[in-house]
Amino acid sequence: MDDRELVSYLRRCNEADNHAYAEVAGRFGGDALLDSHLPTLDLIDQLAQEWQVMDPADDRYPGLTYALRVLTQAYQQPQA
Repeated sequence: MDDRELVSYLRRCNEADNHAYAEVAGRFGGDALLDSHLPTLDLIDQLAQEWQVMDPADDRYPGLTYALRVLTQAYQQPQA
């Protein structure tokens, strides 16, 4: 999987998680999400969006690419 596919995959996983949180909120109310990871998911997606439009010559590009690869590994690990 190249970096573009990897970031697209990460964004799809985040979107699926957001839909799951929305379902929880719909069933149990917004208070059920007070300690959720929604803010983290939003920030990860923001970084992924920035990476998608970032010039590869940007000094931040290699570090952000590495960080997004590491975050994607969390979705690729078997869930307990």
